[in-house]
Amino acid sequence: RQNVLNFTLRYLEGGLKDRAITRDIDWGVPVPVKGFESKRIYVWFEAVIGYLSATKEWAKSGGDEGKWLSFWQGEVKSYYFIGKDNILFHTIIWPAMLMGYNDDLNLPYDVPANEFLTIEGRRLSTSRNWAVWLSDFLSRYDPDPLRYLLAINMPEIGDTDFSWREFVRRNNDELVATYGNLVHRVLTFVYRNFNGCVPTYADLGVGSIQERMATIPTQLEANSVAAINDVGKELSQCHFKLALKKAMAIAQEANRYLDDKSPWKVIKEDRQVAADSLYVVLCVISHLRTMLYPFLPFSSQKLHEYLGFKGRVEDYGWQSTVPKPGQKLLPADPLFSKLDEELVAEETSRLGQ
Repeated sequence: RQNVLNFTLRYLEGGLKDRAITRDIDWGVPVPVKGFESKRIYVWFEAVIGYLSATKEWAKSGGDEGKWLSFWQGEVKSYYFIGKDNILFHTIIWPAMLMGYNDDLNLPYDVPANEFLTIEGRRLSTSRNWAVWLSDFLSRYDPDPLRYLLAINMPEIGDTDFSWREFVRRNNDELVATYGNLVHRVLTFVYRNFNGCVPTYADLGVGSIQERMATIPTQLEANSVAAINDVGKELSQCHFKLALKKAMAIAQEANRYLDDKSPWKVIKEDRQVAADSLYVVLCVISHLRTMLYPFLPFSSQKLHEYLGFKGRVEDYGWQSTVPKPGQKLLPADPLFSKLDEELVAEETSRLGQ
């Protein structure tokens, strides 16, 4: 990320300076060198060693002491997800420590550090209970809406703020109204009008289902297939906010397509024309199930099952996977629940208590 690169370059251009790695205290990790009995290793130096020592300990406990090398040598890309106050330790100090210890060890591949996230305009403080505790949150809400808000509001290039009002708005306006409503109205309409099965597109052609899908002349379908690649590329570059926005843009486009085709009206006059548009949207929804899985794993798995797929979403890989005509659907419940505006005041009042 540009902010990580700029910070690191400024530090290098300013000139690297010596920094003490020990201090004179009687607790902590001792220095195993004669004459340094009163010294203890500074936590900033000792903590990052845990990346390496933890894998060694894991390999040892598993009975294969050399297995740690599978992480630290060869074709392995290590990503360090941190806050911006730890950039220096991961882009300069930790790589230097690895190089000084063994030139054969993999250096950090990417350090996608975030800026700071505040809560209701104030810096997070666990001691003052100015925080949202995960176990407390999950006792009242589903996990995916929080995952969505944190991803779409991620402080990738600048500080951002978490607010309960924004949580409710994003859930109701985007997850429920845009994505969840699309999924629910299509699945329930198809289930009710096509014997609980995926309808058949009029001219699918021959070959594999992917090859036959290419014969469907809709820009929406083409855009959703292209979006899988686009979202995958953004994910690989740790552009999570942009990846999520691109996926949600497909959901918005699918809603416009559905409103334009109006299969609930057309079905009264031409059942096949209605089936064609519904099949296209079902395929797009299937693509969204894949694209949104990294962000919304729980609702994506539900959708996976509603569409009649077996196993887990990840079993099908990062590719264009669509339901086959005639595939049996499951009765679908809404993926998300609308939240009451009153919870904003209720949840805000918990902060600092």
